[in-house]
Amino acid sequence: MPKTKKAAEPNQSKPTHAETVGPRIRRLRLQQGQTQEDVAKACGFTKSLLSKIETCDTQPPVATLVKIAGALGTSLSALLEHDTAAGPVFTAINEAVQSLARTEKGYSASPFAASLGTKKMQPFLFEVRKGKVKQHTLSHAGEEFLFVIEGEILFRVGHVEYRMRAGDSLYFDATHEHGVTAVSEVARYLDIFC
Repeated sequence: MPKTKKAAEPNQSKPTHAETVGPRIRRLRLQQGQTQEDVAKACGFTKSLLSKIETCDTQPPVATLVKIAGALGTSLSALLEHDTAAGPVFTAINEAVQSLARTEKGYSASPFAASLGTKKMQPFLFEVRKGKVKQHTLSHAGEEFLFVIEGEILFRVGHVEYRMRAGDSLYFDATHEHGVTAVSEVARYLDIFC
């Protein structure tokens, strides 16, 4: 008979991805002999922003992390890894919700399976709140798959806006400008970056 995996109690001493991604970026950059100016220029943003990310003074949007990973010649997953896990990685929903970190753009994100290195995709739980997300669009290399878990959002890809409710999904080329707006008070969706 197969064993049933139970939801673990959250480990309060374990650092979140928001607390570890900045120092990890800095370490990778220094190992490569790159300056903050080099990486910032390759990403198309300021040295000041990169400095704030490295010192955890700001929580960047995921698209910014994708650009930094590209400039460092690594994957988004490598930037987000906590440990190196082998085999399946189970995450209880309460653990994912508790680890949501609010970004400078006003939405919250939590990576799933951050402990599993060398992934081909990076799944995230996103939470958006009505009136809290700053209007913006972004683009980055790769593809994305969205699945709305609860609530309702407007998701724009290029010039097309999709009204999405729980159970709806969207797959798109992430090089197209895209952005999200919460329609309901709170909405959560799974977003898988490939």
